[in-house]
Amino acid sequence: MLAIGKQLTTEQRLNKCVIDIMGKDRYIALAGILMLGEKRICETTPTAYTNGRDEVYGRAFCDSLNDPEFRFLILHESRHKLYRHLKTWKHLWDENPRLANMAMDYVINLQIVDENKQDGFATMTGPLTIGCYDEKYRGMDTAQVFNLLKQDPPQEGGDGGDGDGGSNGTQGNSSPQPFDDHDFEGAQDMTADEQRELERDIDEAIRQGALIAGKTGTGGDRDLQDLLQPQVDWREVMRDFITSTCLGSDYSTWRRPNRRFMSSGVYLPSGISERVDELVIATDMSASIGNREVAVALTEIKSIADTVHPEAVRLLYWDTQVCQDERYEMHELDTMIQSTRPKGGGGTSVECVPEYMTDKHITPQAVIVITDGHVGSWGQWSCPVLWVVIDNDSAKPDCGVTVHVKSSNM
Repeated sequence: MLAIGKQLTTEQRLNKCVIDIMGKDRYIALAGILMLGEKRICETTPTAYTNGRDEVYGRAFCDSLNDPEFRFLILHESRHKLYRHLKTWKHLWDENPRLANMAMDYVINLQIVDENKQDGFATMTGPLTIGCYDEKYRGMDTAQVFNLLKQDPPQEGGDGGDGDGGSNGTQGNSSPQPFDDHDFEGAQDMTADEQRELERDIDEAIRQGALIAGKTGTGGDRDLQDLLQPQVDWREVMRDFITSTCLGSDYSTWRRPNRRFMSSGVYLPSGISERVDELVIATDMSASIGNREVAVALTEIKSIADTVHPEAVRLLYWDTQVCQDERYEMHELDTMIQSTRPKGGGGTSVECVPEYMTDKHITPQAVIVITDGHVGSWGQWSCPVLWVVIDNDSAKPDCGVTVHVKSSNM
C-alpha cells in the first residue's frame, strides 16, 4: 500500500506507472508483456535497457521524468520485448550497433507517440526529447529505417530530424540518440534452451494479454492482435502450395486427361504421378538464415517433391545477387541436402532472383523464397511464389502466398 502524503520512491513510481498502463483500455492486451520478466531500479544504469526479458531502469534518469514520460519509457521497453527486437534485428546490430539501435527506436517511438496524441497519457517530452523521432520514417520497419540511415549516417550529436515537438515528440533540432540501451550482449549470453524458453514465455504473455483484453471487452493493441493470430503449420502451407500449384487445387489435371480412357469417352484426370516443371527454392543467405533452417526446409521440400514429381528442384542462393545455382534431377534428390553448398552472405535484395531467372530463361512451375523478410522491394514475379518468412512477423510481401515461421519451431 502506497503511503498517502509521502513522496513515492522510484520503485513505487515504476510499479504505479505499470499499473496505470495496464489499466488503460488500449494497453490492456499488453498486460502479459508488462508482467514478463523482472523490472528493477539500478543506481549505475544511465537510462534504461532490456535484454529481451528483464528491464533495468536508472534511478537518476527515472527521477527526472514526470509520470507521462515514465509511462512512455516503460511502453518503449515493452515494445522491444514484444517485437523480440534483440533477436530479430541482431544481424543489423552486428553490422552497426548505433544505427540498429536508432532504427528500432525510430519505429517504436512513432507508434507510441501516435497512440497518445489525443490524451497525452504517455509523452516523449522532457529528457526523452533526445530520442529518435522523425516523420519521414512513418510506415517503415526497422530494416528500412536502418538502410536509410546507412545511406546518410547521422553524425554524433547531429540534427535529430523533424520531430513534431510540443507534448508528443522531439524538438526539431535535438540530437537523435536512443534514450535507452539495448542489451544484445546479454541476450546473446542466453543458452539455446533459455532462448527457446523466452520465445515460449513471450508467446504465453501475448496470449495472457489477449485473454485479459477479451474478458474486459477491450480491443487492445492492434499490433498485439496481429501477433495473436493462430500459428499455422508452415509445412502444411508449403505442401498445399506446391501440390495445388503443380497439380491443381483439386489434385487433378483435367486439362490433360488420361489418354487411355479417351477412346471410351471417359475423361479421367491423368493423376498426380504426371511430372511437372521444375521447382525453384530461392534462399536468402543473409546472416539471420542459418544452415539448420535451410536443411530443415530442404528436407520438407524433398518430401513434397517425392509426391509431385517435379522435373527438377533448382536451388538458388542469393544476397544482392544469385551466388549459387544448383539443379537436381528427381533421381538426385536423395543426395540434395548433403550435396548442396550454400553461398552468399552480403546484403539483401530479392529482386535479383526474378531478374536472374529471366536472364537464364528459367521458367519454373513455382518458386519458394526462404527469407528473413528484410528485403525492401519484393520484386516482380512471373510465376506463383511462396514466401517462407523466418522470425519476422512484420514482413508483408505484396505478392504471392506468405507463411511466417519461427526458427525455434523449425
